[in-house]
This record gives sequence, C-alpha cells and structure tokens, in this order.
Amino acid sequence: MSFGTMDVYLNEIENNLQSILYNKEEDQENETWKMYMERKNIVLEFLHSDLSLHLLKRHHKRIELLKKCSYYIEILPKHLALGDQNHLMLPTTMFQLVDPWRFQRMKKLGTVQTKIQLLLLTDLLEQLEQGREELVHFLETYDMVTFLARWDLVKQKLSNLSELMDNFLAMLVPGRLYVKHRLVSDVGATKIPHIRLVLSTKMPVMFDRKESVAHEDWVSLKWFITSQQSQPEQYELRFKLLEPRTQQERIQCGIMPVTSNMCEIQNLLSDRSYRFTVKRAETYTLVYEQWCDTITLETKPYPDEGMESTMCEP
Repeated sequence: MSFGTMDVYLNEIENNLQSILYNKEEDQENETWKMYMERKNIVLEFLHSDLSLHLLKRHHKRIELLKKCSYYIEILPKHLALGDQNHLMLPTTMFQLVDPWRFQRMKKLGTVQTKIQLLLLTDLLEQLEQGREELVHFLETYDMVTFLARWDLVKQKLSNLSELMDNFLAMLVPGRLYVKHRLVSDVGATKIPHIRLVLSTKMPVMFDRKESVAHEDWVSLKWFITSQQSQPEQYELRFKLLEPRTQQERIQCGIMPVTSNMCEIQNLLSDRSYRFTVKRAETYTLVYEQWCDTITLETKPYPDEGMESTMCEP
C-alpha cells in the first residue's frame, strides 16, 4: 500500500471515529433530555392533580367551614360506624350508664382535641401551599443540569408533600375520641356494654339573607343549615338594638328559644338598626362551637314619618 493510499485510509478511520463519537454524544444528550422531560412532567402532573391551586382553594374553604361547625360527642356501640343512623334508636339508658363526672372530663378532652385538629389542619394546608410554591420555583429557575443534579431532593419533596396531603385528608373528618379511663361505672351484675366515643360534626346555622326582612316595627327571620339534618333542632336567637338613644331603648334586646328555622320578632322601633345572631341551643353533648351567624337589619320608617321628614327639608 502506497503512502497516499495509507493516508486516505487513516483519514477515513479518523472521520468514522469522530462520527461515532459525535453520534454517541448526541444519543447521550437525547437520553439526558428525555430523562429531564420525564421527570419534569412528573412534577407538573403532581402540581396539576394532587396539589392544584383549585384543590388547595377548595380545602381552604373546607377549613373555614369546619371552623364554623358545631362539634359533639357521640356514644356508639363498637359495632356501629360513625354516621350510622341506627344509633338513634339506642335506649336512653346508654347515657344513664355513663359516669357524669367522667363524661364531663371527656367533653373537655373533646374540646381540646377539636381545637388541636383545626389548628393542625390550618398548619398542614400552609405547608402544602408552601411546598407547591417551592416546586414551582424549581421548575422556573432550575436548568436541565441543575434539575437532574437535584432530582433526589425534588423526589423527596414530592414524597413529603404526598404524605402531608394524606395526613391532611385523614384529619378533615373528626374521628374517634381517645379514652384512657372507663366511662361506665361499676353497675353490679349488669352487663357493661361495649361503647366508644366519637366526635361528630354539624354544619353551621346561617341566616337566609334573601328571606330575612325588616318591616316598620317587626322583622321576619329565616335561617338554614347547609346539609340536611335528620332531626329537628332547637336554636337560640338573640337580638339587640344598635345605638340606643335613651335608657328605655336599652331594653330593646333579648334571647329567644326557637324550635323551627324561622321566627318573627314584634314591637321593634321603626327606622332603627338591629343586630340578630342565631346558633344551635347548647346540649349536653356539645364540646365546641365558636361561631354564630350575625345579620344586621334596619326597620322601615312609618309612612307618616317619611312625609314629616320630607316636609322638614329646606
């Protein structure tokens, strides 16, 4: 083989090697880019489904609703699940078997447990919102090399947020009240029933803003509950005149027990503002209720009062 032929041969080999190396680098870059896009899509899918803004806003509204709810202790046989309506048919002797002093202690524990649960829900939701912001920051600021280099950190963040969401969802529903001591006193030969305590929730009572209206010297009030209740309830309605002008007017207030979802209050002063509040009447099993709905209505002036006011204008 001549020297000229040898040079051509070596050049071909060199070119082929460069081509192979280039193709290999290109394949590696494609694989790296493919890996980057796959992992980036994992984060995007998590943000759009498990941790979407719409979902977080809905959870925020749910927490605000729970803060307005009423919480009660229910005594259930162990074979019944929470929400089973059959426990309404239990004999009243169930409460008679429970030691009153121990039950009061459990009510205090239920109050503490409810407060802690509401605080934890708020804290967990804040952590979820912060975690979402961090993931969005990763996607917006990390280039491909940095994103892949820190993928273990991102993956751990996804795992932690997923666990946080599971804990949050589990805590949305009040559950069992943990009892350290027996609630039922010794009853001699009587067989002690197997019972358990659970915290139950009732949706808040809210005024119907459209149906609640004021007239000259009386008002018609109506309220509702967001979920259908299985039994009629008793309510406590309060009213008070705002800005009384005389000592006599200070008695324009009161508390009224009501057994329906509407009420009329008579003998009010015309052309004045009154504040009304409604809530459930307190019962033996109530453990926590911090919120009550309030509405302010202004009674109308009598027709002749309106005419006199018009005539007095310059």
